[in-house]
Amino acid sequence: MPTIALVDDDRNILASVSIALEAEGYRIQTYTDGASAFDGLRQSPADLAILDIKMPRMDGMELLRRLRQKSDMPVIFLTSKDEEIDELFGLKMGADDFIRKPFSQRLLVERVKAVLRRGAPKDASAPKETGATALERGHLKMDPERHTCTWKDEPVTLTVTEFLILQALAQRPGVVKSRNALMDAAYDDQVYVDDRTIDSHIKRLRKKFKVTDSAFDMIETLYGVGYRFKEA
Repeated sequence: MPTIALVDDDRNILASVSIALEAEGYRIQTYTDGASAFDGLRQSPADLAILDIKMPRMDGMELLRRLRQKSDMPVIFLTSKDEEIDELFGLKMGADDFIRKPFSQRLLVERVKAVLRRGAPKDASAPKETGATALERGHLKMDPERHTCTWKDEPVTLTVTEFLILQALAQRPGVVKSRNALMDAAYDDQVYVDDRTIDSHIKRLRKKFKVTDSAFDMIETLYGVGYRFKEA
């Protein structure tokens, strides 16, 4: 089973989350601050890391920045903060998901399973039904096998969830995708998210593309219905 690194200065969270994940068969490595986690993960790499943001010695954001210099290990943030800037900063650095405190153990376990499953096809022998062929829509190019995305030949760094949502929209330009359809495309059946989660991902997608092209307007909102990728 995969090994999960759990990094949080709250020992109660370390204990309760470890019990929940070990019950699912995962191996757990625990650390109480970012500095010890960074040293530990260099010696014993994990398959996924769950990081608190506010920690002594080295916070979760700095730990993720250092990890990304050497590793593409999936990362889920635990955060009690409400500021969107923290999520945007973390996502730009390559975080795969955010879970706000307080959270249910069931939600965390299912999000862990989802992130691990979404990453598995990179090494799997058989492609997903959605197909692993490159997708081109005007200036947009997406390569699922390499998890790369470019707009006007400029790279746009996307999390796994953002990539799957954009792929679902771009596969059929002009066709409206409901929030439920986008949830199905981006999350496993056992993961429960609300409408605002999809809206937040769309908002971040737009912001990332506008950094490359301030005139980007290819993702359209149909209020009360869903989203679509604009036809060329």
